[in-house]
Amino acid sequence: MKVRKATKDDVFAIVAMLADDDLGAKRENFQQPLPEVYLKAFEVIISDPHQELMVVEKEQEVIGTMQLSFIQYLTYQGGVRAQIEAVRIRKDQRGTGLGTQMFEWAINRAKERGAHVLQLTSDKQRRDAIRFYESLGFVATHEGMKLHF
Repeated sequence: MKVRKATKDDVFAIVAMLADDDLGAKRENFQQPLPEVYLKAFEVIISDPHQELMVVEKEQEVIGTMQLSFIQYLTYQGGVRAQIEAVRIRKDQRGTGLGTQMFEWAINRAKERGAHVLQLTSDKQRRDAIRFYESLGFVATHEGMKLHF
């Protein structure tokens, strides 16, 4: 497994993974060619030094992705919070231990960047994902809320 920053050439594979489940299929517009909005979002992400869009390769094939955001704030004595989002593993690679390896990498990366916490959210419908995160030591300490527009 190799973790590296995503390139423009990876966007199609990333969106394919984001769209490849019941929830993702409802919110993504996966088609070829990809809608321009994905490439514009990619450019914004890679130009921001507080964002790291990563892909995981195995035998030179993209099989996983995740995005890390580093949020500076005043609380915790000017601490940095790392947020992990859009974690996906290609369906044919699930159950191989890859997710654990990805999170080990992400935890180490968050520590390297000086974060004092790594947090995530998961849709309550993703029960298997939530059990997986709990097995890694993540604890549901807060109640999250969203206001969609």
